[in-house]
Amino acid sequence: MSDQPSRIADLHIAREELLPTPRELREAVPAGAEQEAGIARSRAVVRDIVNGRDDRLMVVTGPCSIHDLDAALEYARRLREAAARVDDALFVVMRVYFEKPRTRLGWKGMIYDPDLDGRGDIHKGLLNARRLLVECAKLGVPAASEILDLATPQYYAELLSWGAIGARTTESPLHRQMASALSAPLGFKNPTSGKLKTAVDAIVVAAQSHRFPSISLDGRAIVVTTTGNPDCHLILRGGDSGPNYSAQSVADAVAALREAGVAQRVMIDCSHANSGGDWRRQSLVAAEVAAQIAGGSTDILGVMIESHLVEGRQDLTADLGALRHGQSITDGCIGWEATAELLDRLADAVRGRRGARRA
Repeated sequence: MSDQPSRIADLHIAREELLPTPRELREAVPAGAEQEAGIARSRAVVRDIVNGRDDRLMVVTGPCSIHDLDAALEYARRLREAAARVDDALFVVMRVYFEKPRTRLGWKGMIYDPDLDGRGDIHKGLLNARRLLVECAKLGVPAASEILDLATPQYYAELLSWGAIGARTTESPLHRQMASALSAPLGFKNPTSGKLKTAVDAIVVAAQSHRFPSISLDGRAIVVTTTGNPDCHLILRGGDSGPNYSAQSVADAVAALREAGVAQRVMIDCSHANSGGDWRRQSLVAAEVAAQIAGGSTDILGVMIESHLVEGRQDLTADLGALRHGQSITDGCIGWEATAELLDRLADAVRGRRGARRA
C-alpha cells in the first residue's frame, strides 16, 4: 500500500476541520421545554394563517442579515413589545437570517463569518446562531430564517417557527427535497425572473414524500424518507420584469395556486424587486398591501419587511469598532420608528377588513 497522496482526490482542498455533531451543539445550547412549547404554538398559528383559519396577518420583520448579536437581541426585545400591541390583528415573527446567497463575492452571513474578518469560523457561527434563536424563544419572539445550506439546518432548524426558500434556490431540486422534511411552515419565493410557475411547482414538490441522503444528529450519513411538508406557500418578491404586489398580481398568483391545488394565499415581500432594490420604498409597498387588505382581500397571508434599529446600510470595513450599532451591513433596512408605524398601519388594515365584514 503506497503512502503517497492520491493524485485524483481532494486536489483543491486546503484544509479540513471537524465540526461538532448537530446533537452535540443542541446539547451545548439546549432549548427548554417551555421554549419548545412556545415554538410549537407559533408554528400552529402560522399554519392556521396559511390555511385561512386565523384571519390575522403574519409579518416577518427584522434585519436583512444578523451580524451583531447584541443589536439583534435589542431588536427582539423591542419587537416583543410592539407585537403585543397589535396581537389582535398581526402575528409578528422576527427575521433572523444567518446565511446570504451570493451571486458573486461578499460577506456570506454569520454562520460562515461570525467575526466579520474573513476567517470563516463556522463552528462559532453555528454556536452564535443557535444561541440567538434560543434567546428569542426565551423572549417569546417567534423566529424565521432562510434555509440555504443543506447541512446546517440540522444545527438549528427545530428552533424556527417559519422558514423560507429564497429566490435563487426555489428551483433547486435539493432544496425542494429538504423543504419536504422541515417541521416548520415554509414559504417559497418566486425566482429573480419573476416566473410564478417555478415557485408553484416547488410548493407542489415539497408537499410530496422524498427519499434522499442527509446527516443524522450524530453526524452519520443517512437516508431520509420524508412525509412532505403540507404547509408551504408562495412569496411574491417581484422579478426582472418588475414588482408583483398589485391586486392584479395577487389575483394571478392565487389563480396559479388554485390550478395547482395548493394553498391559495400569498405572502408579499416588501423588499427586493418589489421595492426596486430601494429600502425606502418598502413602506410604500406595505401601504399598498394594507389598502388591499382594508378593501377586503383575504388572499394575502403576510408580508416580509427588512428592518433594523437604524435605517439604511453601512459598508463592512476592517475597523469593526466603527460600525454603527443596529445598522445593516447587507441590504438597506427601514429603521425602528418606520417599522412600528408599519405594524400599526397593517394592524389597522386587518381591523378595517373585519369591520367591513360586520357592516
